[in-house]
Amino acid sequence: MLGLALWSPPARSFCGFYVASGDAKLFNRASRVVLVRDQDSTVLTMANDFRGEPKQFAIVIPVPTVLAKDLIHVADPGLLDHIDAYSAPRLVEYFDENPCAPVLAGRMLSLMASAPERSEREAAGLGVRIEARYTVGEYDILILSADQSTGLETWLRQSGYNIPAGASRVLGSYIKQGLKFFVAKVNLKEQQKLGFSYLRPIQIAYESPRFMLPIRLGMVNADGPQELFIYALTRKGRVEATNYRTVKLPSDAEVPLFVKDEFADFYRALFDEQVRKESMQSVFTEYAWDMSWCDPCASPPLSSDELRGLGVSWLEDPGRGTAPGSRFLKISPGRRSMPIRIAPGGAGGVFITRLHVRYDGPHFPEDLVFQETADRASFQGRYILRHEWKGADQCRAADAYRSGLAERRAAQARTLATLTGWDLEEIRRRMAVK
Repeated sequence: MLGLALWSPPARSFCGFYVASGDAKLFNRASRVVLVRDQDSTVLTMANDFRGEPKQFAIVIPVPTVLAKDLIHVADPGLLDHIDAYSAPRLVEYFDENPCAPVLAGRMLSLMASAPERSEREAAGLGVRIEARYTVGEYDILILSADQSTGLETWLRQSGYNIPAGASRVLGSYIKQGLKFFVAKVNLKEQQKLGFSYLRPIQIAYESPRFMLPIRLGMVNADGPQELFIYALTRKGRVEATNYRTVKLPSDAEVPLFVKDEFADFYRALFDEQVRKESMQSVFTEYAWDMSWCDPCASPPLSSDELRGLGVSWLEDPGRGTAPGSRFLKISPGRRSMPIRIAPGGAGGVFITRLHVRYDGPHFPEDLVFQETADRASFQGRYILRHEWKGADQCRAADAYRSGLAERRAAQARTLATLTGWDLEEIRRRMAVK
């Protein structure tokens, strides 16, 4: 940017499950920047897409003050990989239920939008208590207790666990013995290796009332538009540009099933089309979320150690500001603490905003200037595959379901064409839509 020179057989999950990610590595000439902002303090971590000889690499970084040596560091590139995977636009899958055995749609929508706190309240309404949450290796683990088996079975099914029919009797026998329930899901993390070569990120800290990111210098020798991914970490809420239009990517759209095998091409085409519609003069929001949780999770939230490694200084003492130099805390090799579990809006929370910019000199003549807002509404670039129910059951609801599938497929084709600019007739041909 600134340089010169499934979990088990498919469960019928209400919240869906993550299957693919539109990460930064899908784009050429892409730079990644983490901005940690707290009052007038900024910690800036930068990783550039540089594919030449290391001796040919040079970087020029405009900064607001003379930086002392202890305010300049080399960062772990794994931190940027993790925050990118956590916040990337993603593809999720749902499986239609048997319409002859309906589930309340209101419950489905409620769970799709729920936070862990709401999940715990609804669990309590069924006599289920979430005693503990852990992330251990590749597993997300819950320790549950329950008052009665039917409530536990209901909660497990609603949460996407593939519970066999008639489980209530067996669960009930364990509940009577006062036993707890260890429940685990695999946390899938796909890493797409597309040949990019990143030098280790450079990290600097400084004090300045201006919340900005210099991009003009990096365009001096540029041979075309460049991609920039910004991961802003703040206490209060969403970050937006003040001198350019900030828009959210289209999201929560159903797309045809064949997109699953072509998600990289789909997401590049989608972003190309949105840039075209905005005349390459806008900053795009791809993700905005409280970092203590995610739904669905493409990657676990960053641990406290990882957040400190990026410069987040307020985790231990939310009310006390810190000097920039104190933000650089050493992380023991291989050590990972538990992801923080801070209630959304809490004083010690960390809010992430992921911004994506395609820029060049004529369209972005000014450096990017930002502001932190009080908006803590959750947003993610999220695209949905909905698998049709293929059962043979006969009932009035099933007849209505089957009769509506043709229009649903046609709508998915039109949505995909609108999002990407792809030819509608070709999409319809691939879907076998008449």
